[in-house]
Amino acid sequence: MAKKRLIKQQLVVLKTFVFIACLMPFMFIIWETVFNQLGADPIQTLHFRTGDWALRFLFITLSMTLLQRFFHSPIPMRFRRMLGLFAFFYASLHVLVWLVLDQSLSMENMIKDVPQSPYIMVGLLAYFMLIPLAVTSTSGMMRLLGHSWFTLHKMIYPVALLGVLHFFWLTKLDYSEPFIYLAILLVLLAFRVALTRRGSSVKQRV
Repeated sequence: MAKKRLIKQQLVVLKTFVFIACLMPFMFIIWETVFNQLGADPIQTLHFRTGDWALRFLFITLSMTLLQRFFHSPIPMRFRRMLGLFAFFYASLHVLVWLVLDQSLSMENMIKDVPQSPYIMVGLLAYFMLIPLAVTSTSGMMRLLGHSWFTLHKMIYPVALLGVLHFFWLTKLDYSEPFIYLAILLVLLAFRVALTRRGSSVKQRV
């Protein structure tokens, strides 16, 4: 009992540390904004900073299953929900920068801008697909939805694919970074497919 209590306390401390670490990019963004360190085009810088971190946290979230299998430990999955919510948090900041700073909350500007910019439509689609994942991230919703919860949360893979496509469309000169994200995503997808096939094979043997 004492050992379980100690492990639980250590996990709380670790989660607190990870939570603070996940907030650090946001704090740096606030710092640079307050002290006018965002460069010649601050709105564009905010676009890229928030978008980059949304994509990074999305990929970190996806990697938790891989880490769980690699280390044969359930601990990485204890952080998957938190990391996924931080991906949604930074994606929300990304959208807010576009809505408030870029479009000035003008519906007229949005109607003109969106059809002319396919990357915006792809980005918004990815964000709208993230919303139900964030809303249903609680343990209560997991119990309520049952097996449907797992089916719903597989949408994180097409969301990641749309995020990479959004990044490709935004990039004009150097495509090295989007290609790195694409390569990582393909590895994660291959791992997921391998797990699914292994699970199907075990069921057939049973």
